[in-house]
Amino acid sequence: MASELQLSVRRLSTLLKHCFTSPSSFLVRSRSLLIQSSRTINHHSSSHSPPLSRTFYSSPLLNLNSTDTEGPAAIDYRSLLQEDEFHSLADSTIHDLQEKFEEYGDSVQIDGFDIDYGNEVLTLKLGDLGTYVLNKQTPNRQLWLSSPVSGPSRFDWDRSAQAWVYRRTKANLLNVLESEMGQLFGEPIKLA
Repeated sequence: MASELQLSVRRLSTLLKHCFTSPSSFLVRSRSLLIQSSRTINHHSSSHSPPLSRTFYSSPLLNLNSTDTEGPAAIDYRSLLQEDEFHSLADSTIHDLQEKFEEYGDSVQIDGFDIDYGNEVLTLKLGDLGTYVLNKQTPNRQLWLSSPVSGPSRFDWDRSAQAWVYRRTKANLLNVLESEMGQLFGEPIKLA
């Protein structure tokens, strides 16, 4: 039994090795290696204890050779901000948002609505609706947003748009916040 379990561990190790060295062969081999390992582990666990509940989820295989896959926009390194320019733009954005959130909080009735700014982090608590956190990431020259609606996002300054933009979706930070907060509260907010 122990040797079968060791074999399963080796199979999983092989699977992980292929994942990092050859993504296309990883996709082909992963299914069979997972099935083999699963059978061995199921057999091993059923002989010593009650069966465990397992659920496997799969998604369509990715076409790694396809050119039509959406991914993050390429970084134009000529457009990276100097640190002092980044701080100026980020601080201005965060302080403007803080003021507008405070005004908005006065116009809507939400239990637990609270705004806090400290250590370069803006936190907007919305009681049972969740919490927004916006902070600067100086090494990356980004603003990071944690949203109770859309999850985490990283925004880069787009010189041509003169706005903070999430490269994966091309979404504008202010538009994201306006849309999400309007949905949460049923009251529109204008941040731009």
